[in-house]
Amino acid sequence: MAEVKDLIIIGAGPAGITAAVYAARKKMDFTVISRDIGGQAAWSGDIENYTGYQFISGPDLAIKFKEHMEKYEFDLKEGGEVLKVEQEGKNFKVKTSKDEELVAKTLVIASGKRSRLLNIPGEVKFKNRGVTYCATCDGPIFQGKTVAVIGGGNSALDAVLQMIKIAEKVYLININEALGGDAVMIEKVMSSDKAEVLNKTKMLEIMGDKFVKGIRVDQAGKIREIPLQGIFVEIGLLPNSNIIDFVKKNKNDEIMINCSAETSVPGVFAAGDVTDVPEKQIIVAAGDGAKATLAAFKYLVKL
Repeated sequence: MAEVKDLIIIGAGPAGITAAVYAARKKMDFTVISRDIGGQAAWSGDIENYTGYQFISGPDLAIKFKEHMEKYEFDLKEGGEVLKVEQEGKNFKVKTSKDEELVAKTLVIASGKRSRLLNIPGEVKFKNRGVTYCATCDGPIFQGKTVAVIGGGNSALDAVLQMIKIAEKVYLININEALGGDAVMIEKVMSSDKAEVLNKTKMLEIMGDKFVKGIRVDQAGKIREIPLQGIFVEIGLLPNSNIIDFVKKNKNDEIMINCSAETSVPGVFAAGDVTDVPEKQIIVAAGDGAKATLAAFKYLVKL
């Protein structure tokens, strides 16, 4: 029979790492399971709104998070993924991609989100051959080249701001009539002579042979082909909530929580971008990670 932990934390982005720090300080017996450390924070470019740092890059902030977490001794399972969470009496069983089964009295689900796909011809064919979903990870590959960023929100704007430092030219392909996101970021993009914003423009096809050579778009009713070598897809994210099917979710498949990070099932807590909290911000995710562990600790005390 598997050892029953106090807590299992699923995910190690800002929410999961903060949850782990609080669990360690509460001397809880817990395990963290995550494919990687840092989550979406590690994909971000320049961060100027995280308290305590007037300016820090996403990868550097992720390193700070990891260093803080590693000051404590606990069971960290990195490199695998959670496939399914099941109820087992009053406890919860977690099955992983490494054929492990772990059991705990409480859970904090901080599994974050994954990139939404364009679902157009050429996307799958040219993935990792010019099509990417992370400017921070893959931007340097496109030094001096022409690229397109697909999207119109903060993630797309962040990708453009990263790529104008690297690429020769950056097209921002936005399906809506105007850009969304923060006014400061929009202003920076619009003021760059390297960036060209195409509003009311729909992606139709990604073209190439071995690698991406261009895109076909519908720009306000006019079909246009644009030669380029790289495409960064930033059209939103989908919650990694399919691992659990017995908690309430909203129409976007996000796990619903209250102000204490409690889900609809006692003993199951959630934090970060996988939840229905509307503000998808690093600092919000970190705060909710703290609340989730504190609520889990109170739940265990009552048990």
